[in-house]
Amino acid sequence: MNYLFVHQNFPGQYQHIVQHLAAQPGNRVVFISHDSPAQIPGVERAIYQPFRAARPSTHHYLQELELAVIYGQGVYEVCRRLKAEGFTPDIMIGHNGWGETLYMKDVWPDVPLLAYFEFFYHLAGADIGFDPSLPVSLNDGPRVRTKNVINTLGFEAADWGHTPTGWQWSLYPDYMRSRISVIHEGVDTSIVRPEPDAWLRLPSGLTLTRKDEVITYVARNLEPYRGFHVFMRALPDILRRRPKAHVLIVGGDEVSYGHAAPGGRSYRDILLDEVGAGIDRERVHFLGKVPYPSFLTILRVSSAHVYLTYPFVLSWSFLEAMAAGCLVIGSSTIPVEEVLRDRQNGLLVDFFDGAGLAERIDEVFEHPDRMQTLRDRARRTAVEHYDLRTVTLPRFLALTDDLIAGRTPSQEPLANGRLAERTPV
Repeated sequence: MNYLFVHQNFPGQYQHIVQHLAAQPGNRVVFISHDSPAQIPGVERAIYQPFRAARPSTHHYLQELELAVIYGQGVYEVCRRLKAEGFTPDIMIGHNGWGETLYMKDVWPDVPLLAYFEFFYHLAGADIGFDPSLPVSLNDGPRVRTKNVINTLGFEAADWGHTPTGWQWSLYPDYMRSRISVIHEGVDTSIVRPEPDAWLRLPSGLTLTRKDEVITYVARNLEPYRGFHVFMRALPDILRRRPKAHVLIVGGDEVSYGHAAPGGRSYRDILLDEVGAGIDRERVHFLGKVPYPSFLTILRVSSAHVYLTYPFVLSWSFLEAMAAGCLVIGSSTIPVEEVLRDRQNGLLVDFFDGAGLAERIDEVFEHPDRMQTLRDRARRTAVEHYDLRTVTLPRFLALTDDLIAGRTPSQEPLANGRLAERTPV
């Protein structure tokens, strides 16, 4: 079979599936993306470069759409070249969000296109307006409505869609949901697993194990969308309550979601200016972005893992923490509540309740035996519902097989993703 993937950040959400497909004899896997040093054995790279950026003179509602068209055109030109070289895919698979899938069917109209639909934006009931510190502006309504043009055009171009959680699926209009399956990217729970004897040596030379009080916080970047401001403001109280605890903070100083920090500064610097006097810097360790093996070790030595998020896209690190047997203290926001049940497989706390977060962390250390049951259930949730090899990969392969064969996918859209009130623990 010939498989064609597209995602600007190779390999993005498709790492597991392309690794599997490329390892199967007889498959040819081609991946269109921006240039990057990443490589996967057996995967052919095809690079596209946008011919220009969106113009500053373009109406600000339309700049993302203009860039999406530019990206789509870049992918279109690569597809034309591949076709001229004699390549015809059996299926095309790509992320819709940046416009890259918009024109692939104009090159191969009879080849099925499976597109990744990550988020349909809303002015109310999701991320926008959730945080009072970032009030809704007069431009947000028209901007968000226009932003969804990429979603709408991408859906019209695709034969079928996929999205990782029931919450994200529920945000799409009815007519779209009927052609979008919920399939998470999955976690390789044979690799992401607890290791009671794990130990971590910090740059300072300090060594931490599961016998120590270790509080962990992980985000791609340290920003409000992942509750970094709430966590930092709670830290003085957390450290006062737990005088022996060490806090490990993983994440960069850029911005993945939402607005950049004012004045060209990082949110970390701003919050350290605000609460730094109440923080023992010998016990709070900013580790930046770390290699994946180091990230897993951090999870394995964690005593209490904090995961806060706006009602937005669920982080991979959340499910990886559960698979690693962490005691997760998560915000009571969708999509966290789709997976985590309070006092069943973790603990929930109101996103904005810094005092409540400190109390929950204190509770973890005061009742370690009781918390082991929650750790075990967290691991079981990840294995039973999100394991790569036994759950998510077989479902994704079944979906692609149906599309290649010209069949309407038989699986129910929510077969692997339940809305919060129906998720089994």
